[in-house]
Amino acid sequence: MIFGVDKKCYGELIEVWEKSVRATHDFLSEKDIEDIKREIPMYFDAVEMHCTKNTEGRITGFIGTADRKIEMLFVDPEYFRKSLGKTLIKYAMENGDIDEVDVNEQNDKALKFYLHMGFEVISRDELDSMGNPFPILHMRVKKMV
Repeated sequence: MIFGVDKKCYGELIEVWEKSVRATHDFLSEKDIEDIKREIPMYFDAVEMHCTKNTEGRITGFIGTADRKIEMLFVDPEYFRKSLGKTLIKYAMENGDIDEVDVNEQNDKALKFYLHMGFEVISRDELDSMGNPFPILHMRVKKMV
């Protein structure tokens, strides 16, 4: 089941984000992670947020979307390979006309996941949106899954 998100969930979302980033973004330094972590609530405020929860009501994954684009998708590593990412993307596609996503090129698992979900790479930037040397792949849905 998919749930809406409000500001009182931000602490829990940040915990899920950090666990997920540490499991998948090995190209980021500790300083990079801490710098991004401080700014995450600002990003939450700029997107439409939805999440999944376990039977105890804890957030297990979340998606943030804006302007036809997945701006963030993070799943607690404890729940990797349990279709939560797929569930969140399908929800976003069915309820928000989503068809684009940006992925860090160094995040092989995310790239493979999005390719599996029907996205294809349409362009590449050498730097991320903050000007850091983390190449970004811009992807768009080529077919519905």
